[in-house]
Amino acid sequence: MAIAPIDLQTLFTQLDKVGKAHLSQKEGQLQQAIEAIQIQKKTDEQILQINEAQNTGEGAEKVKDRANENQKQNRNKNKGKQNKNGAEEEKDSTFVLTDPSLGKNIDISL
Repeated sequence: MAIAPIDLQTLFTQLDKVGKAHLSQKEGQLQQAIEAIQIQKKTDEQILQINEAQNTGEGAEKVKDRANENQKQNRNKNKGKQNKNGAEEEKDSTFVLTDPSLGKNIDISL
C-alpha cells in the first residue's frame, strides 16, 4: 500500500501536534524525576539532622530536681537548728572528706 501525496499533506499538518504531545510526555517524565530527586534529598537531610528532644513533662529530671530541693530544705533546717542549739547536728549519713591541698600540687616525676 503506497502513500498518496494527499495523505502526506494531511500527515505534515498533524506533525506539530504529535511533536508537542511527545515533548509534553518527555517533560512530564523529567519533572517526575526531578521531584523524586528533591524528595530523596529532603529525606536524607532529615535522617542526618539532630532532632530536638521532645518535652518529657514529669519525668526523671523532675524527680531529681525535687530531690535536690528536699536536700536544700533539709540543710536549711539543719543550719537553723545548729544556730539555735549551738551544736552541730548533721542528719546526712554521708560524710565527704576533702583534702585542702587537692589540686594544688603537680607531680612531674617520670
